[in-house]
Amino acid sequence: MVAVVRALMVLLLGQVFLGGATGLIPEIDRRKYSDLGRHTPERSDINFLKEFELRLLNMFGLKRRPTPSKSAVVPQYMLDLYYMHSENDDPNIRRPRSTMGKHVERAASRANIIRSFHHEEALEALSSLKGKTTQQFFFNLTSVPAEELITAAELRVFRDQVLGDAGASGFHRINIYEVFRPALAPSTEPLTRLLDTRLVQDSHTRWESFDVGSAVARWARESQHNHGLLVEVLHPEESEGSEEVERNRRRHVRVSRSLHTDEDSWVQARPLLVTYSLDGQGSAVLNLNREKRQARQRPKQRRKQHQRTNCRRHALYVDFSDVGWNEWIVAPPGYHAFYCHGECPFPLSDHLNSTNHAIVQTLVNSVNSNIPRACCVPSELSPISLLYLDEYEKVILKNYQDMVVEGCGCR
Repeated sequence: MVAVVRALMVLLLGQVFLGGATGLIPEIDRRKYSDLGRHTPERSDINFLKEFELRLLNMFGLKRRPTPSKSAVVPQYMLDLYYMHSENDDPNIRRPRSTMGKHVERAASRANIIRSFHHEEALEALSSLKGKTTQQFFFNLTSVPAEELITAAELRVFRDQVLGDAGASGFHRINIYEVFRPALAPSTEPLTRLLDTRLVQDSHTRWESFDVGSAVARWARESQHNHGLLVEVLHPEESEGSEEVERNRRRHVRVSRSLHTDEDSWVQARPLLVTYSLDGQGSAVLNLNREKRQARQRPKQRRKQHQRTNCRRHALYVDFSDVGWNEWIVAPPGYHAFYCHGECPFPLSDHLNSTNHAIVQTLVNSVNSNIPRACCVPSELSPISLLYLDEYEKVILKNYQDMVVEGCGCR
């Protein structure tokens, strides 16, 4: 029975997302979908539903249904971005302040897709010398579709607070380099280019954001040039403090698992590469909250009680857990999609938000029943953001257009 309910919900999602568009749902299988709830689906029904679900997933840019493992990690930063810019108005949800660098925020303002990547730890190369710690990171970006245009990218590095014996603090300098050519031998240096640099104070605990957009955009275009990033942490004079303070300073910036014994904190504190891209199929994620707010502030249509059967918006909540999509969709758990239903009677009133063509069609219908009446359809739609794990367990925040009905009209 659970399989039947999920099958029906998949079809409902299809009606919501695809609108039953011609060609998307084969005519041979448009028959009596409600019958699925009254008998055990045949093999042909199951195969069709699987194919239909795949078409829905393709709409989300997925080749197959993601099945993330229990060890998959959702970075807190991605959750923060979702709650900062989603349409969720729940006052109980804490909306964190943005820690995105201003230089990145300007370039990322056009992006409708935000992706996060952890580095390949098996390929890391850590070096710790007196006065300096370097760490080379490699990020696998092959899951980014070729048609996406990366507009910005940031490398996020976490650093802990370090205090001296008397509560005084010093400074660190963090340099981020693009690696053009790896070191050819242990005694040689890699060929690098400085991307960003920052002087940071030991007494602060926070994430630091570094602009690496130029390197990442080139990697997306020419994957063979991807030799990773080099993080260089220059320590203050190590002879000034106690041995414990200097050891803490060396562990101050979290660049490697081997420098830390707290495994649980490393999961959320490890370096993170975040890319901001545009595929030309949606408005910017970072502007979504304003767009939703503007849609809600538009004047509502006034309706009389006897017009309740006329074309209008009705409640419809899509719960992703009903189809098992909550296994890979992190947030939201569902959303209010709404739908349009009702009559378009003759004569069409102003509040029915009709087009001139609909008025003429309804007029002709009044004298010729062979011509159908105008239909009640969405006249205004707005987007939503989805935070999910893809087939490769990469966390993605993406803006999807035309997901919520904001207004209905006769067309």
